[in-house]
Amino acid sequence: MQATDLYFSVKDDFKAVDAAIIEHLSSQVPLVEKIGQYIIQSGGKRLRPLLVLLAARACGYQQDQHINLATVVEFIHTATLLHDDVVDTSDLRRGRPTANNKWGNSSSVLVGDFLYSRAFQILVSIGQVEVMSTLSNATNIIAEGEVLQLLNAKNPDVSEADYLHVILGKTAMLFEAASHTGAQLANASAEQEDALRRFGRHLGIAFQLIDDLMDYAGNQATMGKNVGDDLAEGKPTLPLIHAMTHATDDERKLIRKAIRQGSCEQIEEIQSIISRCGSLDYTRKRATQETEDALACLSALADSEYKTSLTDLCTLALARQN
Repeated sequence: MQATDLYFSVKDDFKAVDAAIIEHLSSQVPLVEKIGQYIIQSGGKRLRPLLVLLAARACGYQQDQHINLATVVEFIHTATLLHDDVVDTSDLRRGRPTANNKWGNSSSVLVGDFLYSRAFQILVSIGQVEVMSTLSNATNIIAEGEVLQLLNAKNPDVSEADYLHVILGKTAMLFEAASHTGAQLANASAEQEDALRRFGRHLGIAFQLIDDLMDYAGNQATMGKNVGDDLAEGKPTLPLIHAMTHATDDERKLIRKAIRQGSCEQIEEIQSIISRCGSLDYTRKRATQETEDALACLSALADSEYKTSLTDLCTLALARQN
């Protein structure tokens, strides 16, 4: 299964989303359009808007407001990326310089604010209170997740439960909101709506687990970012948390020091410790369980090409290299 197969069942919808994104990026301030287009057209898979389209179609939706809803979700996601790269002082995303690297922190933050406000302008035009409620709540939780991650930075005592709480907010919540609102827009049954909400949550957790695994097992060419970025930012992700519970005392001290200092100076030694402790295998096992839980949610849906694409998304989440 190739990533391109995922989009086939909604290829026309996806083209319409691309057109809507360009239309809604329109601004009287040229820099807003320039930065917005730069990051949106930087090669991302747009899985979150894809989730909106597939969830709505899988529930029998036949109108066209799912195009606007998918655009809203993509704008919210893009805004979080702009803000995240400033907070994390990142200089590379998807193999390209970050917006803050090219235009500065102030411009990136303000364009992120523009995208948030434009997203909610579009959302109001959709006019469905339940959808507005879900996305406004999700946006608030995402912001809390980012703050919590910032508070946990350079803290080697973060537990696995603490870590999972962070990724539920900062990553999984938008996946959950995307599939949930797609079902809400389609006026799906209560069972289908809840199933798609839970599907998005499990898929989002799996996606972030694999992302954190790749920070120690991937390479810059395939990931589009620097290996060890999480460690350089002092982020205690699951591979590190697991390794610290299975490493020797000296190895544990080494990892704790690297987290506290936000240092990649001994990244190769830490990668070796993570590998020896089975921490990458453990992280992948957790991600696999999340995708299995996601797949189980799809039993609430009738068989269709859209359900098949949702199933394939779980395979992609585990197999991806970037």
